[in-house]
Amino acid sequence: MDDAPQVTGLTPGLKFLKALVILLMITMIGGVITIVAVLVTRMPDGNTIPLPENLTLPDGAQAASFTLGTDYMVITTTDGRILVFGRDGTFRKSVPLD
Repeated sequence: MDDAPQVTGLTPGLKFLKALVILLMITMIGGVITIVAVLVTRMPDGNTIPLPENLTLPDGAQAASFTLGTDYMVITTTDGRILVFGRDGTFRKSVPLD
């Protein structure tokens, strides 16, 4: 009564396609793991701002942000001041933030 031929396996073309899809999946998983690892290891901790070696902040001042201009450096402190320094590290001006 059942005269249809029984198919027991995949054709060679489908086997090759299945292997390509599995290889693509493994490659994508490896890529995502690599990107996450690079982001985790390369991101700064955010607690400290790297300042130039020749720059000394006034007593009690902690840097909140740092901007480097063509011939100046500007540091915003956590106590509400803007400090302007020359490129050689000499103090130029302090401006209070209101």
